Amino acid sequence: MPPRLLLVTIDRLPAWILPAWGSTWVSAPALDALAGRGLVFDRLIAPSLDPRQTLDALAGGLVAAAARAGLRVGVVSDEASFAALFAPAGESAGVAVTVVPAVVPRRSARRAEETNLGRLFAAAGGIVAGADHGLVWIHAGSLGIAWDAPEAFREPYLDADDPPPPEGVALPSLRLEADTDPDLVMGHRQRFAAQISLLDRCFGELLAALPAPVPTSEGWTICVAGVRGMPLGLHGLVGPPEGAGGEMPYGESIHLPAIFVDGRGRMAGQRYPGLVMPADLGVTLRRVLGFPEDHRAVDPHPGRVLSGLFDTWTHDQRDRVIAATEAGTAVVTPHWFYLESPGADGEPRRRLHAKPDDFFEVADVSNRCPEVVAAMAEVVAAARVGDPRAWVLPLRRAGEVA
Repeated sequence: MPPRLLLVTIDRLPAWILPAWGSTWVSAPALDALAGRGLVFDRLIAPSLDPRQTLDALAGGLVAAAARAGLRVGVVSDEASFAALFAPAGESAGVAVTVVPAVVPRRSARRAEETNLGRLFAAAGGIVAGADHGLVWIHAGSLGIAWDAPEAFREPYLDADDPPPPEGVALPSLRLEADTDPDLVMGHRQRFAAQISLLDRCFGELLAALPAPVPTSEGWTICVAGVRGMPLGLHGLVGPPEGAGGEMPYGESIHLPAIFVDGRGRMAGQRYPGLVMPADLGVTLRRVLGFPEDHRAVDPHPGRVLSGLFDTWTHDQRDRVIAATEAGTAVVTPHWFYLESPGADGEPRRRLHAKPDDFFEVADVSNRCPEVVAAMAEVVAAARVGDPRAWVLPLRRAGEVA
């Protein structure tokens, strides 16, 4: 029997809020258990905040390739537009698409089963329980649509003297000012934490529905990855932005979780600290399923296969990821997080943060490391005009530690 793949992509799921990435106040036991079974990627960085680009990098062409190989494919999503990404005309034979549209209800759900995530994962559970699919792809977009977790999921995050969290299920879109009530920010974080607990419960129920492998076959290969993060006040924005200004490529938005469980149980409980892009996971998934390389893209920085990590713990490591949004450009290296954005006076605003110590990009050390800033600014200048040299310009000569 060929390998079977369960791919779960979750939009607006950041790495920083999950226990496997250091969070100490949010509970996610199902994802924690999965991390113990697989390989955790510490630093998956999205080069874009366009979810379609990230999804295409992760699994573009994967569904069509699986169908051409004769595998039965099931795709489940709460986004009605999702089908257009993986089922172009003429390539959808053998692909069963289930859409469970996310809605914005008037109030929180009474039971987990009534939430957007509950309905989505229940539909997915019915598909994986059938045991006859070679590929099941579940895509959840509702973390960016409505926070409808029942109140019981919020209660563990409330202290006795906390004010009640903001009412309703709508996502906030709040730019922090000097007079913004910090209790309001904390309330939105508590609401989002409840959604994470809900997600974890739904995901745990899905894993429980996976059929046990027969003795003559390997188990499911499982890949879980975020698509975009969620700003929650670390850098002046709570929730996805509305209107002018856009979303800056801080780590809370571009640093994503990723867990890869090998069907043969290799490298369980390991962590890979190097930089990884969604395209790297994408080419690795194709390799695991035995599909040929995807030559549709003309990307100047194609994915690098990570499957060597499961055999010899070797990998062609990246020395940078460049992430660009309308609001600014970030250059992420093993040692630095550089961010450049337009300034009010026409001069770029430049910030530099030391990694991995400054996890949340709080302490700006740009005035102490002018050579590093100069090198990073050169990389950003090249990236803005589409110059592929942005991905190969030397960094060490400007003071980066070898």
